[in-house]
This record gives sequence, C-alpha cells and structure tokens, in this order.
Amino acid sequence: MRFSGKIYKDGKFWLAEIPILDLMTQGRTKKEAYEMVADMLETMVNQDGFKIEVYKGLNNTFEVGSLEPKNLVSLLLQRKREMSGLSLAQVANRMGASSRNAYARYEQGRSVPSVEKLNQLLQAVCPNTDIVITESAIPQL
Repeated sequence: MRFSGKIYKDGKFWLAEIPILDLMTQGRTKKEAYEMVADMLETMVNQDGFKIEVYKGLNNTFEVGSLEPKNLVSLLLQRKREMSGLSLAQVANRMGASSRNAYARYEQGRSVPSVEKLNQLLQAVCPNTDIVITESAIPQL
C-alpha cells in the first residue's frame, strides 16, 4: 500500500505533501524533504521496526509505502477521524456499532480491514469522500 504525494520548491525549501493524510514537511534539498517525509510517518506510526519507503515519481510526485500496510491503514483512519473532528464513539455510532472499539481496533492496528470494511470505516469518518485506488509502477528511490 502506498500514498501519493507531491514535492515542490517554495523559496529556499522543498515542500513535500501527502494530501490524503493532510501532512506536509520540508527540507533544504529534495533528498532531505524525502527523508523528512519518511521520518515524519515513522514517528507518527510509532511502532518498533516500522519503516517507510519513498518512491520517486515523475513531475515532482512521489509515493510512500511500507511492507506493513496495517500501520498505514491505521494512520489513515486516525488522520481522517481527526480531520473530521470526530471521537471514536461518534465514528462507532455512525457505523451503527454500540462500542467505540468497533472502530478503534482498526485505528489502533489491532485488526486489518478488508477492502469492503475499509470503505465502510472511511465512509463513517469522511462520508462525502471517495478513495481512489490506482496502480503504480514507480520504483523505490
């Protein structure tokens, strides 16, 4: 699983943005900006041994991914819920569940959702948004 990003120069700095996570970081060079992206995501996931790989694309695009997709799904769900301003209980209620754990176990990475379940979880936190899945052949940096 990978998330797409874009990188561009703004004054002295290179800005690297991952829109789906509403995250941005910067570096003095492109290389440093890519390193900062990986460090930012690894820090946010905060799991021993978790590593982010950066894949350089064309036209100032890139992708970030991991061999541990459950951690990326967990981060995506957490960020989307926070961006929506919802509590765990509110999301569970939107899903029709009686316990906030129905959602929290996915956000905490204790369970890995199927594609159908991931769609249901994302619709609970951002109902007016669709996630588009695309195929990528961008090689690792």
